[in-house]
Amino acid sequence: MLAIPAVGWSPDTRALRIIDQRLLPAQEVVCDLVTLTDTIAAIRSLAVRGAPAIGVAAAIGLAVALDADSRSDGARARALLPSYASALIASRPTAVNLAWAVERMRRVAADTTDVQLLHTLRLEAESIRHEDVAMCAAIGRHGLSIIPDGARVLTHCNAGALATAGIGTALAPIYTAHAAGRLVTVYADETRPLRQGARLTAWELSRAGINVTVLPDGAAASLMAQQQVDLVLVGADRITANGDVANKVGTYGVALAARAHGIPLYVAAPWSTIDPATATGRDIVIEHRHAEELGELPAGVPAWNPAFDVTPRALVHGYLTDRGFVTPPFLS
Repeated sequence: MLAIPAVGWSPDTRALRIIDQRLLPAQEVVCDLVTLTDTIAAIRSLAVRGAPAIGVAAAIGLAVALDADSRSDGARARALLPSYASALIASRPTAVNLAWAVERMRRVAADTTDVQLLHTLRLEAESIRHEDVAMCAAIGRHGLSIIPDGARVLTHCNAGALATAGIGTALAPIYTAHAAGRLVTVYADETRPLRQGARLTAWELSRAGINVTVLPDGAAASLMAQQQVDLVLVGADRITANGDVANKVGTYGVALAARAHGIPLYVAAPWSTIDPATATGRDIVIEHRHAEELGELPAGVPAWNPAFDVTPRALVHGYLTDRGFVTPPFLS
């Protein structure tokens, strides 16, 4: 597939470079971000999105902002680090990869001198990016076994190259199967209200030459009833110790429909998305977003707009990670 610059370094490594996903598919605009404010704004506004991608963005953005704001002074950067890290973690509460990446940066900072601090943070941010690329490839390899030739796959939201630094999580087995010469047909839920499936999944799959059809979220169950779906493959923003899965809102409904029609639902995510410190889905903080995302509403009518929902472990057929297929409970 063709490389997509979803998240990474600018060519001079002085900035975080992202593709502004709010503008896709109409425009492909690359942005270089230096300040912490700009990085947080990009994460909050979904200019960069997807659990692995925002983890990478947070790590690179933290290293870049500390370097710029401290004027390459390690002692000054160390003084700024706690507040910068906390602000990043607070920018989106549900996806575990963001906090995971920032905590990694904090840990390496604690083990190095002021003289080496900024260099060490840059190296760690690059390690997080590089590992994400490798994790995506591993998920693709391990997931190849569930994508036979002729497979018809339903997916929800976008868990592809735009959501990671590599080829994606839920879309990684699809890309790998396509590269192996297998015919794969993907049905992409539109994913209301921001249409990540219609705008992003369809854009990147069609760009790679993979058959993709967009359908309204409400039509997924009907498609299953017509026996047009062989498996459902979705990503995750957090997987709890007992195996409950937080993912883009609407995933729970897809999982219920899949169970009703005897269709296996697989969750694909890097091992870093598994959060053994969170016992069950009831303990996950669910981000709620602005009413404006739902479009124009009648005056005085409130909106309930959760960004994610929780799919219980009982509805998940299998968990696909860069370590292979795993089974809860996840204790460490």
